[in-house]
Amino acid sequence: MKIGSFEFNLRELSGSMGDFGTLLPLAVGYVTVCGMDPCGLLVFMGLANIATGLVYRLPMPIEPMKALAIMAIAQAWSPEKVLASGFAMGLVWMAFGLTGAMSWVAANTPRAVTRGIQLALGVQLALQGARMASASWVLAAGALLVVFFLRKSRHAPAALVLVLSGVAIMGWKGQLVSVEGIALSLPSLRGVDFSLLWPAMKDGGLSQIPLTVTNAVIATVALIREYWPDRPVTERQLALNMGVMNLIGPFVGGMPLCHGAGGLAGQYFFGARTGGANLIEGTVEILLGLFLARSIADLFASFPIAIVGAMMVMVGLELLKFIRLVRAKGEWPAIAVTLAVSVAVNMAFGFAAGILYCFLSARWAGRKVP
Repeated sequence: MKIGSFEFNLRELSGSMGDFGTLLPLAVGYVTVCGMDPCGLLVFMGLANIATGLVYRLPMPIEPMKALAIMAIAQAWSPEKVLASGFAMGLVWMAFGLTGAMSWVAANTPRAVTRGIQLALGVQLALQGARMASASWVLAAGALLVVFFLRKSRHAPAALVLVLSGVAIMGWKGQLVSVEGIALSLPSLRGVDFSLLWPAMKDGGLSQIPLTVTNAVIATVALIREYWPDRPVTERQLALNMGVMNLIGPFVGGMPLCHGAGGLAGQYFFGARTGGANLIEGTVEILLGLFLARSIADLFASFPIAIVGAMMVMVGLELLKFIRLVRAKGEWPAIAVTLAVSVAVNMAFGFAAGILYCFLSARWAGRKVP
């Protein structure tokens, strides 16, 4: 079915599931370790998906801020500190968008560094997917075969088949017994403890900023240009998106959210082509939050991780294909530096290393920094 520029079909549904590899483990950690309310967490994520789908009419990934989530889960932050971190990040990204700082950073980032970040993300997703797939190589191999044969199918798209297969496996193992039954839950209105803004930024938010600049903004905008060259989205727009989302989310129990090139690649790879994918994903998340909040953490944790890993491997390979777009031989050293440091340390350091290499090499050659 097509309504205006939105499509609602099995391929869009499949594409909406393409970035579940990021959502599942971090959502489980926020709920089980940090004590976040699963209803508010999922309902707000669903609303954010629907809003961005309506605004951009393109697949636009909404996912947890990874570095921040990892720190919060590792240190078992309280729900109040998680909510404060989201509000603090909202202030940061509103400032980046309104002052033009995000546009300036993007305009002064050499193309080779952006390409290196894309490739690094592909390598990292593939490696992380392989680690997850190691939970069951047989199941992962079967999932890869499904992707190979059904990725372009309109009647049985790969991601939909894999998710349904995962649910069937959970049922076969008796893991669906943990479902407590359908019961309506509503997000509770929350406040923000402003005394926790700086502790949250110090303990996790500051490390998130450069990763969001590289992955959620610069790399995502570059990927949108590759997939939809006639539908440009600016870095300033994405910064403002994240600012608005994270200033509102804490008041209904939402986790810190961002965009992400990996999520976009996953959505596109598995079939998403319009904002319909966001509307579908958002609707599913809202329904899960409203009616299965009591069981959702157990359900997410029980989903066969090897299937998710196989999906992530394929998404990583999807990002690596952009290596063919590198035309200038002179870009390869900067790409290599950015890629190597990103994989060895993280993308924030890789971004800085790539910028530094471009600056120094240009100065040594007596030419303008690209």
